[in-house]
Amino acid sequence: MNKQDNTDIIKERSKQYGSRLWELIRNQVDKHSTLPEKKGELAIPPKKVTEHRWLMNLLFAVPYLLLAVFITSFFWDFNGMSAELFGHTFSFEGLLRIISISGLIGFLTNWLAITMLFRPTHKRPILGQGLIPAQKDRIAYRLARAVSEDLINPEIIKRKIHESQAIAKYREKATIYVRNIIDDPEFRENLKALVVSYVDEMIADPEVRSSIAKKLIQQIDDAIDENSFEKVAIKAYSFLKGREMQDLVESALVKLPTGIENGLNKMDVFLDDLPDKLDEHGSVIEEMVTNLLYKLINQLDVHALVEDNLRQYDEKKLEQLIKNASNDQLQYIQYLGAVLGTFGGFIIWEPVASIMVLTFIIGSTVVADSLILRMKQTS
Repeated sequence: MNKQDNTDIIKERSKQYGSRLWELIRNQVDKHSTLPEKKGELAIPPKKVTEHRWLMNLLFAVPYLLLAVFITSFFWDFNGMSAELFGHTFSFEGLLRIISISGLIGFLTNWLAITMLFRPTHKRPILGQGLIPAQKDRIAYRLARAVSEDLINPEIIKRKIHESQAIAKYREKATIYVRNIIDDPEFRENLKALVVSYVDEMIADPEVRSSIAKKLIQQIDDAIDENSFEKVAIKAYSFLKGREMQDLVESALVKLPTGIENGLNKMDVFLDDLPDKLDEHGSVIEEMVTNLLYKLINQLDVHALVEDNLRQYDEKKLEQLIKNASNDQLQYIQYLGAVLGTFGGFIIWEPVASIMVLTFIIGSTVVADSLILRMKQTS
């Protein structure tokens, strides 16, 4: 077997034992794990405001009521009816059709405006394309810019990390975690057995042992000057033993597993001191982790990340995203248009009187709202 084959064997067995060591550590981590693994937990969304839900239900019925009034106007619409008030004659004929058409126009106008935000999804020859789908790239750029400049950026992330002292807290938890693992007698025994098994298996193969011996001898020769006292002493020792240096080194390697097994007891001392060493150098560890984390954060391009993700949204997904956040408000705007259109119908019918009544209603509403708000603040 040539030198390259021996090197491949050493690498392969080292890789195998490396996998076994990692498996041992992972099993210990699972065994001593006390914190549940978090798997992409999402924040609980804010509850919908239902304080004025009754108003939404009332507004929802307005368009249907107006449609019913419009149909009724074809059969009866205050035909020939009028009334006199403060010396002014009010003719009611045609009132139902005026207010129903005005209210429906207000509703349909708002509905059409909101619909045109999202539809048509794709560009059409005559109908064109919805505002949001047509401006998707610009919206993505503007939103990404707002997020990266005002909501989340490397400086904000660094400040939050510093304020929360997260690194120090997790370093302390990590030290306790390491202590729990290395204090486990089973882990120590398995670790020692793995080391002894690795050395024993490597040395047991004559070809591998011979390759290791040659490498050691070569390193010794390279480290000692020619014709130096050390090299003469080594040759003299080999002559007195009546054996080649290769044989001497291989004989020493055969005894290595036993020596390592006896010397591994000192590993307990190292493992016992490890948590204290971590605590002793805690500030250095925290500084290193902080610097590394800051370097990673500086490489984070929040603007590009947000913009790229938004650009990948198709038109329907973007529409659903916006509607999920504001669908109630959009419906409120639609139905409120029907109410405002109805008021507009009254103004068309009797401008002066309707404006006066409408002014009184709006003024009373504003005053009542201010009083209620003041009462809540003082209570």
